[in-house]
Amino acid sequence: MIGRLKGTLLLKSPPQLLLDVQGVGYEVEAPMSTFYQLPELNQEVVLHTHLIVRDDAHILCGFASEGERSLFRSLIRVNGVGAKLALAILSGMSATEFAQRVQENDVTGLTRLPGVGKKTAERLIIEMRDKLDALPAQGGSLPVSARVEAALADPLAEAVSALIALGYKPPEASRMVQRVDSTDLGSEAIIREALKSSISRK
Repeated sequence: MIGRLKGTLLLKSPPQLLLDVQGVGYEVEAPMSTFYQLPELNQEVVLHTHLIVRDDAHILCGFASEGERSLFRSLIRVNGVGAKLALAILSGMSATEFAQRVQENDVTGLTRLPGVGKKTAERLIIEMRDKLDALPAQGGSLPVSARVEAALADPLAEAVSALIALGYKPPEASRMVQRVDSTDLGSEAIIREALKSSISRK
């Protein structure tokens, strides 16, 4: 099991990043909550990781903190929640907000996340309620850059692509991005605002 990686950040293309660890390039999938804390390219970064082994692929997921990884591991134990959906949940709301919605039995709030229907939301509330108290604190361990820079030339296009990868349908992803005032914003900032807007809309 690969539990931790320390290396140079070579590429940020939400929800994927590329980390150079002593000459070996690791492709890592990460939630947006981790992307918001990444340093600029070619800087050193430490990620807490979880390796998923499937018949057709090995998928390495990376997180800014041990608490975030623990929440991910608890989520994928919930019936009907796979790695992709767990990453989408962590991308759509903070661990604190997720815990609050679970404790308040807020089914409606959880169903605003991509891929979470009413039945899945109800399962999350039932199965996660007792597990949240046992999770480590959600402190971040990555250095936060003063300003997040876009990894690609077109931050709007990258934001749409990232939202689609998180589970939103292309037309919905486009509408979410169009609602954001993207002036002078990088792709990660656009994604953050689009997700916040989507979760808060009734």
